[in-house]
Amino acid sequence: MGFRIEHDTMGEVQVPEEHLWGAQTERSLENFRISTETIPVEVINSFAVLKSAAATANQKLGKLDKDRADAIVEACRDILDGKYPDEFPLKVWQTGSGTQSNMNLNEVIAHIVKQDHPDISIHPNDHVNMSQSSNDTFPTAMNMAAVIAIHKSLIPAIDLLIGTMQRLEEENYDVIKIGRTHLQDAVPLRFSQEISGWRGMLEESRAQIIESSDRLRKLAIGGTAVGTGLNCPAGFDKMCCEEITEITGETFAPNENKFYALTSKDGYVYASGALKGLASNLMKIANDVRWLANGPRCGLGEITIPENEPGSSIMPGKVNPTQCEAITMIAIQVMGNDTTIGIGASQGNFELNVFMPVLAYNMIQSIRLLSDGMVSFDKHCISGIKAKRDKMEENLNNSLMLVTCLSPVIGYENAAHCAHKAFEENTTLKEAVLSLGFMSEAEYDAVVRPEKMV
Repeated sequence: MGFRIEHDTMGEVQVPEEHLWGAQTERSLENFRISTETIPVEVINSFAVLKSAAATANQKLGKLDKDRADAIVEACRDILDGKYPDEFPLKVWQTGSGTQSNMNLNEVIAHIVKQDHPDISIHPNDHVNMSQSSNDTFPTAMNMAAVIAIHKSLIPAIDLLIGTMQRLEEENYDVIKIGRTHLQDAVPLRFSQEISGWRGMLEESRAQIIESSDRLRKLAIGGTAVGTGLNCPAGFDKMCCEEITEITGETFAPNENKFYALTSKDGYVYASGALKGLASNLMKIANDVRWLANGPRCGLGEITIPENEPGSSIMPGKVNPTQCEAITMIAIQVMGNDTTIGIGASQGNFELNVFMPVLAYNMIQSIRLLSDGMVSFDKHCISGIKAKRDKMEENLNNSLMLVTCLSPVIGYENAAHCAHKAFEENTTLKEAVLSLGFMSEAEYDAVVRPEKMV
């Protein structure tokens, strides 16, 4: 492997000749050999959009000549098209402002321009980073990445699962089963009503996520180093956001208070909290599904779910609720990510938060996991749920909590006496009521009608 010599303000650095980054990227690679987590591609792509928008804005404002601006835009488009996937290798565990990642983009873009347009003289700081600072570009890119990922991947995944729930509600409207509270038998409900609870959780989480993501649409760009906008021309922030909106199809605007935008990450905390709410709801749904499907012969066994793979290396024929297990693992990872985001956001010392790479990494991972997880959960589990109607009817008829509808007729204490008698003597509720003389058979049959209790 050959090398070329690059330089920065600290001196010369050897850079692998097959790569397009420069001295500052190479220094980061050498100084932060920590684990395997790299800056997410979603953040890199948002940076590419931002650099393109900044070049266009600078050109319109008379700061950057058209040839350089057009070449930067072209290089950014190539990055977005995936032509340079190996040029952004920097670790999450770097400077907390993300300075090295900002320079990674600046250097790669500059080298692409030099490669494609040898006649154009371009500098990563003077031209690609014009009117910008790492302190306003990284918070801008991380907000953009979260908004775009939420609306491109997460919301469609939620909608997919909601659609499946709606279908299951329609298919199971006529199925009446026993409800459960405290993991104990309760009164009846339609299976479709139970499913509607799951659907309602997803719909509410969807609304919360959309509302919270809107807080991330106000960007820090234009604040430069400490929020004062030093070296940034008037109107650059607004023009840059207009270009970003045009490129991404998502609406963005400048944050009016750049000092707040640079140091506070409460919008990230808010959005992450909504993701955690979705994770909590998915945990509940997955647990309900695997409880209802448990068995197949020695458990509740009220539904069947798809059998996707063998479940045991020692027990032949065993099949497990693996999609439920995957989505619940995802849920706890998202909850852990939310804790990291909350703690990281609390570290906005003076004019800058210096936990931004880990905030961005955790946010994007949560969005990815939830998006991919729900698509898998829908395809390989939820869409294949079938009600075991005979088992549901058996459990319904065997439940002592049907006694609840007798309270208005024979009184709460008498009804409780009937339930305890049936349980202790292992008889049906009907037999207990008749033996105690509280009702005739005809009266009992007229009152205890599960279909009237839902």
